[in-house]
Amino acid sequence: MKLFVEGGGSSTALKSECREGFKNFITNAGIGKRPRIVACGSRSEAYSDFCTAIKNKEDAMLLVDSEEGVLSGSQEGNDKSRWLPWNHLVKREGDLWTRPKGSVDLDCHMMVQIMESWFLADRRALVAFFGSGFKEGKLPAAERAVEEIPKNEVYRSLKDATADCKTKAPYGKGAHSFKILASLDPAIVTAASPWAARFVDALKQKMV
Repeated sequence: MKLFVEGGGSSTALKSECREGFKNFITNAGIGKRPRIVACGSRSEAYSDFCTAIKNKEDAMLLVDSEEGVLSGSQEGNDKSRWLPWNHLVKREGDLWTRPKGSVDLDCHMMVQIMESWFLADRRALVAFFGSGFKEGKLPAAERAVEEIPKNEVYRSLKDATADCKTKAPYGKGAHSFKILASLDPAIVTAASPWAARFVDALKQKMV
């Protein structure tokens, strides 16, 4: 099974880091049999590559940022397997993506609102990664639901929290994101992020 993920830009090295970051996260989630991870670059490229795979009748999943709070009608009830990510993606301005024929909603997964939202769930990983000078108090309050924090606030808080780090530069997506992803505790992330839990649960069912 192929997992098409948003991330990695156009750099070969960064795409390799992206694959490694997701591989570690998936492995640490207790999924021994892993999918083939495809770092696609932009979210639109991830969608396009996923659609091509589905058209070719390949077994595939898509993982992209939601970019904003999940739109109404996409996350109803406690049964995550019945949530409707395509409802969000087809309505969100900037996407307007239709579900490709031959795929189902459980083939589609979202990082809500962005991958860095997962970082806010596992603050111990951030403290360990950035070390001396990291200001955890600059992050949004720990009791806030990570999926409800707007993406601009997530980025701003990470930049502010890392502005005075002694051994690393302020947070940069290319320089740090996938290294942090690789260090996260998936149990902490999935406890804080229902959509991350949905992704991990679906992978566990697929990769048997």
